[in-house]
Amino acid sequence: MTTVPTPPQLAHIDDEELERLAVTWRAQAGRGDREAFGIAHALEVERRRRTRISQMQQLPAEPEAPPRPWWKFWQSGPANDPTLGS
Repeated sequence: MTTVPTPPQLAHIDDEELERLAVTWRAQAGRGDREAFGIAHALEVERRRRTRISQMQQLPAEPEAPPRPWWKFWQSGPANDPTLGS
């Protein structure tokens, strides 16, 4: 009986190898191997977790100023600036 790998056991596997193992185990699960289903699932969960982390690292450090709501388009801007005069 094969045991499902834990996240600490998967931590040392590089991304390419993790992808290859997930595809291999998923194919085996698709052929009816019940034990392969759990292993494939664990590998895919780890792959998604790593992808999510790498995508979060690409986000800008400081969020941009939120856009002004569309219904407040008349409240600010150069046309309504009282210091500009007519």
